[in-house]
Amino acid sequence: MIFAELFLFLIVILIATEVFTNALEHLGEKLGISEGVTGSLFAAVGTALPETFVPLLALMAGTNDVHVNEEIGVGAILGAPLMLSTLSISLLAFAVLKNRKAHGHFHPEKTGLKRDLDFFIVAFGFATLALFVPHEVKAVRYAIGFVMVMIYFIYIMLTLRASKNLVADGHATEAESPMFLCRLGLPNLMVVVMGQLLIGLALLIGGAKGFISGIQGASELLGITPLLLSLLVIPIATELPEKVNSILWVRKGKDTLAFGNITGALVFQGTLLPAIGIMLTPWVPQKEVFAGVVITLLGVLWLRWMISRGQLRVWHVWVNGLMYLAYLAFALS
Repeated sequence: MIFAELFLFLIVILIATEVFTNALEHLGEKLGISEGVTGSLFAAVGTALPETFVPLLALMAGTNDVHVNEEIGVGAILGAPLMLSTLSISLLAFAVLKNRKAHGHFHPEKTGLKRDLDFFIVAFGFATLALFVPHEVKAVRYAIGFVMVMIYFIYIMLTLRASKNLVADGHATEAESPMFLCRLGLPNLMVVVMGQLLIGLALLIGGAKGFISGIQGASELLGITPLLLSLLVIPIATELPEKVNSILWVRKGKDTLAFGNITGALVFQGTLLPAIGIMLTPWVPQKEVFAGVVITLLGVLWLRWMISRGQLRVWHVWVNGLMYLAYLAFALS
């Protein structure tokens, strides 16, 4: 029964993803913004909302066991970047393997991708440093949290500022197919675009929440601890299905949107949520947590290095997938 429920909510998420990305492309086209802004800000934040609720709800309105709430909160906060930087990014290779082969290339707009990765590395470096700051030294922890929040706002400003030049260089967001609501006879107006966007987002949130509930039930049957549940299982439930957006875009040749959706979510999940964790939880370097942080940073640094060399081949992102498998073997051992 639990697994039938999981399948049902997965179908809801897949339908919601199609509705959401279709409306998002039309919104970006109407606003005249670049694919980088559409992917890194709009799509990334919009699809990250469901999993953002998990650590917040755990920390503020979880169970009566504070320790369990903290474990779920920390695991969910750090599990999302781990999933995005390893498994999620590696799935793009499988999506294009038939047409581009293992030695084929991805062609995302590089300045925006580098900016996303650079901001994440800096912000997550602060989050890693905070693991070794005693919980009693609240002034330092709050200062680190504040710096990470400011990093994200600076990132937003720089991404929006770069949009105009990218549009002029041919990287404007373009919708390839009519909007779904317009096929029902509604006019292609901004209010209709926003309506479809909200419908898609509501379906995403509802599907993700149902999927999380089913995953939690399945984890109890499997006997997984709250920390491993939030580090491994919840990110699979929340991040992976929603990154179908990126798979759809990369299959259409929209590499900038596909990568921006993942790396933009990385910046969002690597700044604001860890800042909350640093301030509201013990945030200590338990072996599962510290190993996850190291693997996450290695995955992003590997991707940044390949981009700096001037080319990103399909097989390069499989290395990120292998990093996730290595972490999985370590955590389950």
